[in-house]
Amino acid sequence: MQQQTYDTYLVDGVKFPFCKGCGHTHSVRHLDKALAIVQRDPSKINLVSDIGCIGLVDALFSDIHTVHTTHGRSTAFGVGIELSDGILYDSDLKTIVILGDGGATIGLLHIVHAALLNVDVTVIVCNNYLYGMTGGQHSAFTPYDMVTTTTPSGNIVPPMDICNVAQSCEAGFVARTLATDKKLSEVLAQAIDYPGFALVEIMEICPEYGLKHGGIDGKKLKETIEQQNKPLGILVNRKDRKEFSMQYKNSVDKTAYERLMSKNEKTITKEFTSSLNREAGIVVAGTAGERVQLSSYLLLNAAISSGLHATQKNDNPVTQGSGFSISEVILNPEEIYYTGIESPEYVIITSHDGLREITANGLLSRCSDETILIVDTSLDIQDVKGKITKLPLRKTFGADRAAVGGLGVCVGGSGIIPREAFEREIEKRFRDDAKDIINKIYELTDAKFFSQNA
Repeated sequence: MQQQTYDTYLVDGVKFPFCKGCGHTHSVRHLDKALAIVQRDPSKINLVSDIGCIGLVDALFSDIHTVHTTHGRSTAFGVGIELSDGILYDSDLKTIVILGDGGATIGLLHIVHAALLNVDVTVIVCNNYLYGMTGGQHSAFTPYDMVTTTTPSGNIVPPMDICNVAQSCEAGFVARTLATDKKLSEVLAQAIDYPGFALVEIMEICPEYGLKHGGIDGKKLKETIEQQNKPLGILVNRKDRKEFSMQYKNSVDKTAYERLMSKNEKTITKEFTSSLNREAGIVVAGTAGERVQLSSYLLLNAAISSGLHATQKNDNPVTQGSGFSISEVILNPEEIYYTGIESPEYVIITSHDGLREITANGLLSRCSDETILIVDTSLDIQDVKGKITKLPLRKTFGADRAAVGGLGVCVGGSGIIPREAFEREIEKRFRDDAKDIINKIYELTDAKFFSQNA
């Protein structure tokens, strides 16, 4: 089959949302041309954007993956995505981070860390010397004497050089150029193709605050760069550093596996067979310190040992040992790509803390008519969709075992995994008390309720 070629990655009839004369428009156009040069499949491109005017870039591109993040954290998100792909999969996804000088300042350590790791991420810093979206405040990149809304008499603090910072962290590819430079597309293409961390600083003009208030036009921009002794072009393009994911797999991961095997430690192996043929979302809501998350972890292990894919997502207050504790578990015979539960199939509520939290965060309102809720008898639950059964979980098992008891009832009644698999995990964890817990689960389990309502 003939490989498809891409002339542009932008949406049809693209309309740029930036102010007239904004350097962001030039930068985005050059980024598109760079992608056309490297000719990557759109499904293999991931663009991570930051808060700020440049964050509007997401909607301008068609078919490629886009992730919009919090201010300054785009590099951290990009690195996490790339490490997941590079270490766990084939490292075929190219992650590009685009942010302004404000985001680069706020997330400076993320950029430093990415450079030190030499992770395969391309970071594009669109530097117009100020915070354009929030009112023209100065940034850490603002040159001496430049007037901004927060430096009306001119900036008196020396500006940071992000390219020098990247080079000091042994970044493999570093470049600085102008948004109006005709060769910018080629520079970006080289950065994208570079097998490791790459940073490109694009010097831009903000027509609203930089030009009108700060007097930074095209001529002044070039003069400022020259006064700061900042060279333009490709500053670093080294070949001696190994990309982090490859290095990790060939050294850290390999030695860790060998060490694991030498200690005769075992990973979870399939010992049981689940008949589950769909995705099932289970929510456990209780009180922090009452083993809610541990109980869900036992379910997770039991599901994996039954041949299922499983994820666990936990939530609790900063205080850890007080307030609510929520755990969401997804079970699926197929691979799981999203850890959120849109509408839970099973909900176990063991305390007032748990009930208040899932009511407040809206999870309870997302129950369907088919949702099965196992609720402690001490709780008053009303106006909720689903089939509710009340059981004396806290009275029967005690506060710190109410969650594992409720999950045991859920497993035994629904059959989502073999109950023997969950009992095995209870035996491993609770040892001498396991038999008593399992017997009480049998006493409370009403399989008829599940068969009639599931």
